[in-house]
Amino acid sequence: MKLAALVMAVSLAVPAAGRAQGTPARGLQPAAPASQKMAQAYEQFLLARHLEDADDVTGAIAAYRRAMDLDPSAADIPAELAALYLRQDRLPEAESAAEAALKIAPANPEANRVLGLIYATGGENRRQGAQRPAGAASAENVAKAIGHLELAIARPIAEADLNARATLARLYVRAGSFDKAIPLLTDLVRGQSGWLEGPLLLAEAYLGSGRTKDAIDWLEGQVADDPRLLPTLADFYERERRWTDAARTYGLAVQLAPRNAELRTRYASALLNSGGRDAMRQARDVLRDVTSARSTDARALYLLSEAERRLGEYQAAEATARRLIAAQNGRSVYGFYALAAALEGRRQYRATVDALAPAIADIRTQPGDHAADLGLLLPHLGFGYQQLGQHDQAVAAFDEAHRLQPNDQAVTGYLIEANLAAKRLGAAVEIARQAREGHPDDLRLARLLAQALHQDGKVDQGISVLEDAVKAHADEPPAYMALAQLYSDASRGDQAVRVLQDAQIRFPSNNAIVFELGAVFDRQKRFVDAEAAFQVVIAREPDHAQALNYLGYMLAERGERLDESVGYVKRALQIDPDNGSYLDSLGWAYFKANKLDLAEDNLRRAAEQLVTNSVIQDHYGDLLSKLGRNEDAIAAWTRALSGDGDSIDRPGIDGKIRTARQRLGRR
Repeated sequence: MKLAALVMAVSLAVPAAGRAQGTPARGLQPAAPASQKMAQAYEQFLLARHLEDADDVTGAIAAYRRAMDLDPSAADIPAELAALYLRQDRLPEAESAAEAALKIAPANPEANRVLGLIYATGGENRRQGAQRPAGAASAENVAKAIGHLELAIARPIAEADLNARATLARLYVRAGSFDKAIPLLTDLVRGQSGWLEGPLLLAEAYLGSGRTKDAIDWLEGQVADDPRLLPTLADFYERERRWTDAARTYGLAVQLAPRNAELRTRYASALLNSGGRDAMRQARDVLRDVTSARSTDARALYLLSEAERRLGEYQAAEATARRLIAAQNGRSVYGFYALAAALEGRRQYRATVDALAPAIADIRTQPGDHAADLGLLLPHLGFGYQQLGQHDQAVAAFDEAHRLQPNDQAVTGYLIEANLAAKRLGAAVEIARQAREGHPDDLRLARLLAQALHQDGKVDQGISVLEDAVKAHADEPPAYMALAQLYSDASRGDQAVRVLQDAQIRFPSNNAIVFELGAVFDRQKRFVDAEAAFQVVIAREPDHAQALNYLGYMLAERGERLDESVGYVKRALQIDPDNGSYLDSLGWAYFKANKLDLAEDNLRRAAEQLVTNSVIQDHYGDLLSKLGRNEDAIAAWTRALSGDGDSIDRPGIDGKIRTARQRLGRR
């Protein structure tokens, strides 16, 4: 929940006793008359107050002015006149009268109070048609207001005007003087239990001073007596990324205001961030309820699409994203962002490109600066192009995103990967080197630089980069895995195994290390060791889809225990039903078992989804050839040769193409 804006208005929500809010406690009276003129001045002063109480403002002003003429040395008289003008929103006259009082007595509390409030309200919309002094509220006016109000409250608290003290507290927060704001607000909040803004300001002051924990501790102690503070406490939990506490606290707030759509949306957002499928399902249900009543609520629709996507409900996520786009007349950047994420979840990359390309073109035609919007969508467009094998378009999209967000390391990484996929190895190396100069501790950039160097034929340089990274990131398992992968790719499998086994000792419960060890063993053709590693992963984490798929595919590739192979891959597909790699594994297992009808459906879906995957296209070509569909087989093998696989058997695929052509009676 956003804390209330620090509106510098004279009419404050601070409970006041006696006269109306904004009216000072009349504890300061002119001294008893010491001469006839002073006595007459005192009479006019009292008459002015009586006339104002009788709503005769004109008569009161005239009486104050007569009093000023009779006793020009009495600062309290122009100060009281200034207060009257302030109550009437006649700000220039109030300012003039207060300044006249300060010429007589610079520390006069009432004149300083009036000037402080005037400077505090500069430029604010107080009353329709009210006059204002020249100059809107600015840093200079805020500083002047603070100076005057500090003088105004420099008297016993019992005589101080609550309005002035509250305004000064606001100004302290606005000016970043949090250490001054905290004690003042603490006193005000203790004395004014009904003032809701006070606790919010105090929490904001704690936050501004870097004392977020103190803010949380203080709010935790207040919410039992004032549950209106629950949303603020939840907001502070969010700032500290205490998502479970935030969700619990928003839940309590929602119980008090069950139809408050904003609170329920924030509750759902905290549930999403807290993780866990139960929390995601609860968030989804809350958001569906919100959007059924508020069908055009953009934030709720976006979060609902996100919840559905995280739950694997991709069709529902897509439908919700399209609702968001329609609700904003086809120009919802976050709607298209959610749509792209939902389509990518189903590996529908052509649909992603078809949706984003015209949306981005439309954004370019709109007036204003849309760098942030383009920066949000271009990476998804680039990823779609990359998955479709349209590498030049992918590089162009990521390059533009990088120019718009040069310090976004994630976008920089995407650009490097796109250049690698496009075989622009020199560009990939150069971009990675430059990025690492600005972010030398970024492990992902180190991995990408090493990968680019390796593909550019500079294997030892790449390995050196990752060996240094392991030293710098000794407590991060991904550093060891990246080095092991590069050792393995460089045909240095024994070193890869040693790195991973050392990492196992450091991180004995880390499943990712064991999985990577299994993959290295597989590449070394140590199949028994590989299977043992994957079985360890699955025993620890039965829903580890990657391990289930890898083990199933490894068995299928060797033509062993094919029923078991199918079982493993089916389990992986239950977890991730649209995964093209898993569909290929299942189709390949069926192919090896000579169940060609079952193989065809799965391999076709995989090949349609992952057009640039050389291995998958090769598998599909083999199936089509066995079915006697030689033209289609040639097309699939041709895609395999132009795809992303560097380790495929190119001479073997060329031979299969020649054989198929001979069957068709052509060279």
